[in-house]
Amino acid sequence: MQLQRLILFHKALADPTRIRILALLARGPLHGQALAGKLGIRPPTVTHHMSKLREAGLVKERREKNTIYFYLQETVLRRKARAVLDVVLKEAHETFEKQAEDKMKNTDQGAKAKRELEKQEVLRNFFTPEGRLKQIPAQRKKRLIVLQHIVKGLKTGTSYTEKEINEHIQKFHDDFATLRRELIVNHIMYRENGIYELNPPELWADIP
Repeated sequence: MQLQRLILFHKALADPTRIRILALLARGPLHGQALAGKLGIRPPTVTHHMSKLREAGLVKERREKNTIYFYLQETVLRRKARAVLDVVLKEAHETFEKQAEDKMKNTDQGAKAKRELEKQEVLRNFFTPEGRLKQIPAQRKKRLIVLQHIVKGLKTGTSYTEKEINEHIQKFHDDFATLRRELIVNHIMYRENGIYELNPPELWADIP
């Protein structure tokens, strides 16, 4: 149901007299004169309120000889009331989902920023200003950060001999054998028949 029709429905109910009219019609059909008498209002006022209720589809009328009787459209009333509830709940659900999504996004961004700060701190602590590795970290998380930094100069899809890999690692640290082995163990590099290739980052061991 269109939102505009629901707004019209609510406007029709935004008057205590019209609410009382619907309550009276819920007991059975009544003509305008009877409604005026029960409500203590003038017939023209009843006519005004009935036009609003008809516009919202909440009442219908039927002529019997010279008298017009008004009937409550109970099914329509229930359907529109339920539609309003559905719209409200849907809006609330969408708002909640958006808030949750924004919160998750902010959380992810915060976590990413935190990881980057930790990474930079590890690199500052383990590398000299000239780029030499002071020592191989004992902690796996820090070791993975160091290994990923070391392979930055290598290209995915390029084949390297063991000698080339050793020379590359020696730019950072003399113990090329240990670091080369760590690159293989942590799936950062792939080795076959003495030829080394850099794996795509998706295959690298995750940093805890």
